[in-house]
Amino acid sequence: MSFDYDLFVIGAGPGGAAAAKRAATYGARVAVAEQASIGGTCINRGCIPKKLIVYAADFALQDRVANSYGWSDCRRQIDWSRLMSAVHQHIESIHQSYRQAFQKAGIELIRGHASFVDPHTVQLDGRKLTKSTQLLEEASRRTLTADKILIAVGGHPIKPDVPGMEYAITSDDMFHLAQLPKRLVIIGGGYIGVEFSSMMNAFGVQVTLLDTNELVLERFDRDVRSAVQSGLSQRGVRFLNKTTAKEIKPVASGGLQMTLSGDSQETLTADVILCATSRAPNTQSLGLETAGVEVGKKGAIQVDEYSRTSQDHIFAVGDCTSRVPLTPVARAEGRAVAETAFGNQPQKVDYDYVTSAVFARPEAATVGMTEEQAREKLGTSQVQCHHTEFKPLLYRLMEQSEPALMKLVVDGNSDQVLGAHMVGEHAADIIQSLAVAIRNGATKQDLDATIGIHPTTGEEFLLME
Repeated sequence: MSFDYDLFVIGAGPGGAAAAKRAATYGARVAVAEQASIGGTCINRGCIPKKLIVYAADFALQDRVANSYGWSDCRRQIDWSRLMSAVHQHIESIHQSYRQAFQKAGIELIRGHASFVDPHTVQLDGRKLTKSTQLLEEASRRTLTADKILIAVGGHPIKPDVPGMEYAITSDDMFHLAQLPKRLVIIGGGYIGVEFSSMMNAFGVQVTLLDTNELVLERFDRDVRSAVQSGLSQRGVRFLNKTTAKEIKPVASGGLQMTLSGDSQETLTADVILCATSRAPNTQSLGLETAGVEVGKKGAIQVDEYSRTSQDHIFAVGDCTSRVPLTPVARAEGRAVAETAFGNQPQKVDYDYVTSAVFARPEAATVGMTEEQAREKLGTSQVQCHHTEFKPLLYRLMEQSEPALMKLVVDGNSDQVLGAHMVGEHAADIIQSLAVAIRNGATKQDLDATIGIHPTTGEEFLLME
């Protein structure tokens, strides 16, 4: 059978783009369909704009440090609209880079919604097809066929079924606020809620965070969770743990009123309520049942270790599956799909040593097993933990304490490092570099024998008793 394309990708996020570009290097005829903005959640409503706002918030925190280093008091004020304008301009420049990369690789970019007609046929709702630099009307052809299809449609934030939750916004909406609120309540203590609590607090917003757990950042090592929550508490973020929203309603004087359930049953008033509790795959309108593609909980596409769905020629990567919802993971999965499908090199992604970070202040990062995971897998007696807490040199001239924590989880029998966890400045960069060694079987003795750079925060991993 003759197909229009060798590979058709639904979704132009990092996973879909990586697969398309790698497949094109093998000479495959590739098209990518995207109904929203190119780049997916990360570029448009996640990693990139969030990190730019983190940098903006850091200037406020640096002002607090500067006085201890002899600088005169300086009262600066954030121009939120100016910042967001610059952020969105940068995002548009990334869109342009994606378009140029597709054009250079000979990849066709289709703007519109794609859904399955049958396992090899996709219907397009868009009216125009972009090929290289030309715009071709799509009036005569509403369907396209492909030998292989990749689903990389990402996910979206969802809200719990709570009365009045329609008055709350999601993380997507935070990047389109007309102005900073004076009072912000965040529902959810995952990395999204924690990061926004840190940023908004630095801008002078009064922040209260609700979490159903005893500590925020549920899947991180407990010592990391405690250090991050403690550090944000010292900065002025208020935490209400084992607590969630019961009802939200607008008040006549303006703002929103929230009643709570759980350990705290008080009533809160806020200008903005951010719901950061959960996300779900964008799979509802793809016609997956028509293609015979199986889905699981919350609509997540079921895949094997090679990202193949229940149809061998249809693949899925990224947040529309139930694996690790991180941009670098989606990118790695996309490249692996292209190698499997077109490179004659079946390739799997190793999820054992995926690094992750929380860009709050204090910053946190982790790789490998937590202490709890290691003890559950190996048994309590076989696990050794090396732990240090200290005040970084940057903050030694300040009275205010700024937490820094480092922790190694080690197999007591083999001396192999199973996990590394950090809270403090440059945590993400330090853990990311350390992950290379840990992934290759580094032992605690290997770290002890390595001579570090002094004075740096990272050297503490090499000096840990």
